[in-house]
Amino acid sequence: MDAVGPIRLAAIVVCSLLGLFFTFVSMTGVLRLPDVYARAHTASQADTLGAGFALAAVALVLGPGGAGYKSVLLLFFIFVTNPTAAHAIARAAYEEGIVPWTKGDERR
Repeated sequence: MDAVGPIRLAAIVVCSLLGLFFTFVSMTGVLRLPDVYARAHTASQADTLGAGFALAAVALVLGPGGAGYKSVLLLFFIFVTNPTAAHAIARAAYEEGIVPWTKGDERR
């Protein structure tokens, strides 16, 4: 591995911190939101961003090469599959008759 310059190091740190932030937001949303639809929403958006930034940091650390390219391909794979999986979960919940939480409902 070659020496990491200051700009590249700053980009790695920023991507890592953003990945941690969005993963924490996703975890908090999954724990705090009231129903499967809202949880699927936060998991599909915030978790995808968290994993995306973390994998971007990994790609920056590894640099151009076999492993760096594989991490970028994994990043694109996650960007496609996470929202698709969340949609499938929400659709299955809807087909099972699970009603969305509304403002007047009691918190579960």
